[in-house]
Amino acid sequence: MSATNNIRFNTSQRQFFKTVKSRVDEYFKTKKISKYGNWTMFLKTFVLFAIYLIPYSFIVLGYVHSLPNLILLNIVMGIGMASIGLSVMHDSIHGSYSKNKRINNILSYSMNIIGGHRLNWQLQHNDLHHTFTNIHDHDEDIAPIGFLRFEPHAPLKKIHRFQFIYAWFFYGLMTLMWSTTKDFQQLKRYHKKGLLEAKGISYRKQLIFLINSKILYYIFILGLPILLSGMPWWYIIVGYLVMHFVAGLSLALIFQPAHVIEETSFPLPDETGNMENDWAVHQMFTTANFAPKSRIFSWFVGGLNYQVEHHLFPTICHIHYRKISKIVRETAKDFNLPYLEKSTFLTALLSHAKTLNKLGKPEFNTAS
Repeated sequence: MSATNNIRFNTSQRQFFKTVKSRVDEYFKTKKISKYGNWTMFLKTFVLFAIYLIPYSFIVLGYVHSLPNLILLNIVMGIGMASIGLSVMHDSIHGSYSKNKRINNILSYSMNIIGGHRLNWQLQHNDLHHTFTNIHDHDEDIAPIGFLRFEPHAPLKKIHRFQFIYAWFFYGLMTLMWSTTKDFQQLKRYHKKGLLEAKGISYRKQLIFLINSKILYYIFILGLPILLSGMPWWYIIVGYLVMHFVAGLSLALIFQPAHVIEETSFPLPDETGNMENDWAVHQMFTTANFAPKSRIFSWFVGGLNYQVEHHLFPTICHIHYRKISKIVRETAKDFNLPYLEKSTFLTALLSHAKTLNKLGKPEFNTAS
């Protein structure tokens, strides 16, 4: 990944964001409501942690004796784990869960409870992805391991012609990689890139914290179940792998169709680092919504089916996205900007699959 301080967005287009921000601010002022979470968000947090922890308790307390029942509970845990990440962790790290910074900080460590590392997510997602969305060599969300290709400017390999078939399996390994090797590799990479130093963060202290965090996580997720459940150790390992596969696949299927579909673009800066569009306008070309009418689905995915609203207003709690989406849509129309949206989750996934297929072909290769 290249240094990110050489990217400059077009400041002559700021009127769109000024207008949409003014309209959204007026919405909250008129309704006399906070842009942060309310009691429904607190209740949701309780429910999501219950989905994750109640099956875990059944396992640890020895109420489960067969492998099929164990796997079923781990599937439920995987769903709860993904929803905690999409709702509680995601909002708190963005600072949108609560007006109280301490509450946001405490809940942001739910990332560590589900096997990841809070700081790495903040740097990759908040700092890089949200700033440099879909920009080659700057947005790590479109720079996966080499046998996956998410954008036309990345190197093309022969194996990519089959990625629309095998990508789904590797999506399921995402959180498993977090919980094992990726966090250590990522922290080291961010240290070398100077991202830790820029925030006044000690690499040594973060590494020690990361090691201790992983030790506690594995005691919690594997050690205690193996010691207390009365089941064979390999049952617990199988359950752990199933849980992570469900969580990883769920997370990938929410994040990928938001940026890697047929309609989204992957603009490049010119030779001096200048982008064609302003940052907010850039988001309208690189981000897409899906399934806007499905409230139950939206509840489970932390409102991230409204990715356009999230990217424009990441410090607004996701419980408000459905309401402000009408404002964003109308403002985009006023400025003759795209408002990318798929009517259902399935159509978004199909578009993502088609895009993976196209990106595996030579005619969709612009890599230098």
